[in-house]
Amino acid sequence: MRIQIDKSLKKEFYRKSIHLSSLWIPLVIYFMHPGFSVSLFALLLLGDIGLEYANYKKYPWARQIFGKLFAKTLRNKETVHARFQATGSMYVLAAAILCTILFSRPVAVIALSVMLVSDTAAALFGKAYGSRKLYKNKSLEGTTAFFMSALFVNMILAPMFPFNVASVVACLAATFAEMLEDKLDIDDNFSIPLVVGALLTFLNL
Repeated sequence: MRIQIDKSLKKEFYRKSIHLSSLWIPLVIYFMHPGFSVSLFALLLLGDIGLEYANYKKYPWARQIFGKLFAKTLRNKETVHARFQATGSMYVLAAAILCTILFSRPVAVIALSVMLVSDTAAALFGKAYGSRKLYKNKSLEGTTAFFMSALFVNMILAPMFPFNVASVVACLAATFAEMLEDKLDIDDNFSIPLVVGALLTFLNL
């Protein structure tokens, strides 16, 4: 199948390359003390909130910094200036804090990794190959890529946490959380890791 390389796909590739670079977060969770991880994520979150709010208030210094850091990564809904709109980075950091506090270290690593890897896979495969609409702007191809990549993440991290039926259920639930983001009215950068973490935890009790 020939891939149509257009501006939207190039922009999505750039956005998701930044998204994927956030895999440093589960690495910090795995290798560092939870207290250090939470403190680091909280500090970054507070800085992000301050910068984004200052940008919303149109302070020149903030708009310049914000533009350099985030301009090419924003989704359409995040460019609306009628009200303050948090970007995905804020939800990622908030999810990292909660996952570190609520779940065991292996579960937190898997939960964040699924969100970062599978959301990237869904977006890129959906843009490149998506021809069968499943739900609104979600394609069968992108949704399948999310589910399969989520399973893959759980499988390769099986030495740290067992891959079992709970893993499949968690991946399936995360797939629906990503697909039905508008119905849940929760950013999928936040909902996916919490769904995965909660199901892996409670279904393995």
